[in-house]
Amino acid sequence: AKKWRSLSKQELNQILMETPPVWKGSSKLFRNLNEKGVISYTEYLFLLCILTKPHAGFRIAFNMFDTDGNEMVDKKEFLVLQEIFRKKNEKRERKGDEEKRAMLRLQLYGYHTSTNSVLKTEGEDLVPRSYWDTLRRSTSQALFSDLAERADEISSSLSDTTLLVHFFGKKGKAELNFEDFYRFMDNLQTEVLEIEFLSYSNGMNTISEEDFAHILLRYTNVENTASYLENMRCMIPEEKGITFEEFRSFFQFLNNLEDFTIAMQMYNFASRSIGQDEFKRAVYVATGVKLSPHLVNTVFKIFDVDRDDQLSYKEFIGIMKDRLNRGFRGYKPIQRYTTFKSCVRKELYSR
Repeated sequence: AKKWRSLSKQELNQILMETPPVWKGSSKLFRNLNEKGVISYTEYLFLLCILTKPHAGFRIAFNMFDTDGNEMVDKKEFLVLQEIFRKKNEKRERKGDEEKRAMLRLQLYGYHTSTNSVLKTEGEDLVPRSYWDTLRRSTSQALFSDLAERADEISSSLSDTTLLVHFFGKKGKAELNFEDFYRFMDNLQTEVLEIEFLSYSNGMNTISEEDFAHILLRYTNVENTASYLENMRCMIPEEKGITFEEFRSFFQFLNNLEDFTIAMQMYNFASRSIGQDEFKRAVYVATGVKLSPHLVNTVFKIFDVDRDDQLSYKEFIGIMKDRLNRGFRGYKPIQRYTTFKSCVRKELYSR
């Protein structure tokens, strides 16, 4: 286990002084910072929220932060939305604690009590299910709640973090425009994908089709992954490899899985399987992403369990939807501030 690390005020200030401005951001930001960066837990939730979201959703996120509609996000606006994230997380934890207590009562005394009444009194049934939903639906909260009025109080009560300095400068006076915000979110997605890809490529330009299958299946509820891997080995006897561009394009597509599902339904594919050409066209129409023929063929060989060169909803979409929860499955916060390196490590490997 990794030991706790305490930072003195001087050490923290030195870390913040070395934080690059947002216009110098790149897809190596986290790796260049290594251990020299700190983020709050709510910022960690925000970063995880970004990882599986389509590029079209970046504008939604920016507009949610830009509560005064001036096409710029300042530090106070960012902190208000973070406070809403924090409040939602507290409600999630209370809900989890209540469910644990109910289960304990069932085990000890043999009766089950519903948590519905408790949750309803706290308005939990009105809380969006995911942090992304929170971001999308929180404009009115930010504009009309006491949080907006308490923005100065919230700002003064929190220590600066690497992310705040990166976005708003060392004095907190800079503002964030959409172009910089978009580039940051795109770079974050790319960086995490690069880390995953490089962990399998061993310095090569490609990863094997089998490694690609491992990456896809390890975030799902598939129990017998060996059968999928064996199926793929039989269907693709000669390894060609998956490039990073192919790898990245596929995960861009997965981030648009909901739109792809709608496209399939509109094409009347929902009740039957689809072939590779239909799959590739539906991906492009729904998401604008062009998948290479080799990548599509590899996906089919992984998930086409009955080997009819057709993919059904159950064979593909039902499994891939599991990945949408990758950032929030089974994670419990252990401290308020944590390093960038440990955040990335936890996201990639704590399954």
